[in-house]
Amino acid sequence: MSKEDLLLLDFWVSPFCMRVKIALAEKGLNYESKEEDLFGGKSELLLKSNPVYQKVPVLLHNGKPLNESAIIVGYIDEKWPSPPLLPACAYGRSQARFWADYIDKKVIDATCTVWRSTGEAVEVAKKDFIEVLKVLEEALGEKTFFGGETFGFVDIVAIPMASWFYASEKFGNFTVEAECPKLSAWIKRSMQRESVAKVLPDPEKVYDFVVMFRKMQGIE
Repeated sequence: MSKEDLLLLDFWVSPFCMRVKIALAEKGLNYESKEEDLFGGKSELLLKSNPVYQKVPVLLHNGKPLNESAIIVGYIDEKWPSPPLLPACAYGRSQARFWADYIDKKVIDATCTVWRSTGEAVEVAKKDFIEVLKVLEEALGEKTFFGGETFGFVDIVAIPMASWFYASEKFGNFTVEAECPKLSAWIKRSMQRESVAKVLPDPEKVYDFVVMFRKMQGIE
């Protein structure tokens, strides 16, 4: 596999881009990464590769563009089946996709709503966020990872959001560890993996980005 075969259109703080980078690392694949300037002006390659949403990540495999992070991770798993990221049985795969969908529909919005809120709305957003995480924590149960003993698809979809939790904790004045200890332990286990540790940015830097983004959005 030469580097030229895989090109990722990336943005350092995007949890969606982090998913793709972790999946590529788990498969031991080399790739080239191109950082996009999402605020200053998106590249022609991005606009051409994802004309519908014009968003990162885009993974170009031999020049063919793939869009939407969960779809890209699924493609990587099908194209390079070893080690597998999804369970072997159809039911297990459908469950993994269900929880990936829950993360996309619930966890991301809940995380961002905390730091987007002001005044009394922060308490409401914090309560909602903790409730959403508790559902995810219940799905994890006593397992090491979401799929059991091995780090897999749901873990890859979920773990990038952990780098954003610190910003929500700061604005909401709480800790995920106190509210969801089992989920917090899973974050620590996942962070011990090289594929995750090398990809996830420092939560302090994500917090600084959120502060800047709030100002850009006029949230004070």
